[in-house]
Amino acid sequence: MGRLACWIQPRATRTEVVGRHGDAIRIRIAAPPVDGAANDELVRFLAEQLGVSRRAVRLKAGATGRKKTVEIDGLSETEAEKRLGLTKR
Repeated sequence: MGRLACWIQPRATRTEVVGRHGDAIRIRIAAPPVDGAANDELVRFLAEQLGVSRRAVRLKAGATGRKKTVEIDGLSETEAEKRLGLTKR
């Protein structure tokens, strides 16, 4: 099980991985931070990009803030970062 620290920018024009923000992965989210919409979009986006089911991606901390911790079943942190294009393959 891998854990990713994510720094979220809601209300972006499109959802995408931007790079790093300190020790976190900076992700722009094309959803407002209202009624959990940005959190839902983050889970959907990560599941799609990592090639896992939505059930395998869980928000563990930071539901109401910009810094979030996400757990991914079946992938290590290193493998998840590779799939997101953040490390050399």
